[in-house]
Amino acid sequence: MRGQITPYLMFDGNAKEALEFYRDVFGGEISNLKTYGEADYPTPPEANDRIIHAQFRKGDLLIMVSDAFPGSKVVVGNNISLTLDFESEEEIQTIYDALSEKGSVHMELQDTFWGAKYAKVKDAFGVIWDLNYQKS
Repeated sequence: MRGQITPYLMFDGNAKEALEFYRDVFGGEISNLKTYGEADYPTPPEANDRIIHAQFRKGDLLIMVSDAFPGSKVVVGNNISLTLDFESEEEIQTIYDALSEKGSVHMELQDTFWGAKYAKVKDAFGVIWDLNYQKS
């Protein structure tokens, strides 16, 4: 694994507003902002302006942000996940298998439109993990 764990915050249609608030409070900058409509991902028209992914950075502080897919509920407890970046497909597969064995899979380990192998898993203790291996 690389680096540190990064918090990933999930919002219900107001991710952009939250990002702008954090920018105003902490300083820093918003980057890599992409909407569902801009992504190569099948979505209903009402999702076009929702944020599929963005980052906020201030020095060493990094927070990732997105809006939930329409119809998915955002409640305290599922609105924050922890992101891990891996150095190999073997490593991400091993961790995915271990976390999902007694947990629940929110998104199967798969290749993505952003060039990564990715999965989202809730472990046996209720912690949600975003697992990401960015391919070269």
